[in-house]
Amino acid sequence: MYHVIVKMATKMITIYILWSFVACSFFYVAQAFYVPGVAPVEFHRGQPVEVKAVKMTSVKTQLPYEYYSLPFCKPQGGVVYKTENLGEVLRGDRITNTPYEVTMADSKGCEILCHNEKAVTMMIEDSKLMAERIRHAYYVHLLVDNLPCATKFEMLGTREIQYEHGYKLGFVKNNEAFINNHLKIILKYHTEDESKYRVVGFEVEAQSIDFSELTVQAKKCTVKNKEPKPQKINEKGETKVIFSYSVDWQSSHIQWASRWDTYLAMSDVQIHWFSIINSVVVVFFLSGILTMIMVRSLRRDIARYNKDEDIEETLEETGWKLVHGDIFRPPRHPKLLASLIGAGNQIFCMSLIIIFFAMLGMLSPASRGALMTAAIFLFVFLGQEHFILESFLELVLF
Repeated sequence: MYHVIVKMATKMITIYILWSFVACSFFYVAQAFYVPGVAPVEFHRGQPVEVKAVKMTSVKTQLPYEYYSLPFCKPQGGVVYKTENLGEVLRGDRITNTPYEVTMADSKGCEILCHNEKAVTMMIEDSKLMAERIRHAYYVHLLVDNLPCATKFEMLGTREIQYEHGYKLGFVKNNEAFINNHLKIILKYHTEDESKYRVVGFEVEAQSIDFSELTVQAKKCTVKNKEPKPQKINEKGETKVIFSYSVDWQSSHIQWASRWDTYLAMSDVQIHWFSIINSVVVVFFLSGILTMIMVRSLRRDIARYNKDEDIEETLEETGWKLVHGDIFRPPRHPKLLASLIGAGNQIFCMSLIIIFFAMLGMLSPASRGALMTAAIFLFVFLGQEHFILESFLELVLF
């Protein structure tokens, strides 16, 4: 038995060492230490900056949808989906191109988004689907240089400036749905020598502008009134919508390495208080039941031990003290016990390694889907260690 234990321990240590080398091989050292995939991208003035769409999400339904599941304007060259890793696919990301035309450090006024037609005509089915998504509080998520868009808002009580991911697809007023069809894209750049620029901020201000409030000339558009009428979604018929956008570039002192600070400081304004309270109540309720069971079971034994009885009666073991005799009794289902212990150890080792690499900054939010991908692969690869531990437990328990 001793030789078997030593042999299995040696195998486990060898596997850990091998996987450590494999994990380290995914990272490399260049002139500066950058994690693969998150090195800064430098642009020149006037160089195209691609705007990508990720998905649409809602805190009410928890069901993500791809961007073009709704009748948005599509690029001239067609829709092209980007290659994604396993973590992005499991998160529901479907990164694709968009018709937004943005060039580095070149601001532009209101322009029409669609190339082939000025207005998009939504049929009654599309109108109902759009209104349904708006009522479910869906948010649209865009990307620029791997930086997600954010919407700035002000807290009502403290007047504190906060940010939230994405922008609202629309809003509901008097039980009617309105779509945010105009986007003011605010991009921030940082430069040291006025020749190379880096994107360090991406904000979006969404606005709803009615079809009749816009004057279109070629691809340019102007708003007739300072406070235009919002674009209503007609759920009982066709809806004409003009999708438009404007771009505002702003110089910023934020360094490229600190551009994620805004997103990391975001606070979740829609906390699931009901779920939290429900979990706390369940925990206290189960704890109370367990306490009552323990008190009822041990009360008689404790009262008996507290009495001044004979030494022989005191030394006699009764009640719950007989549990020690079951310690060396073989379990009824040793294979199930061994599997559960092995799986628990597998999950524990996976979590430990993930936390270690996250502390080193190798699983930063800039690497989209990297955390989930690493967790899945580590769980699968640590299955060998799970098998060794399960075999060892079966040898001991049988």
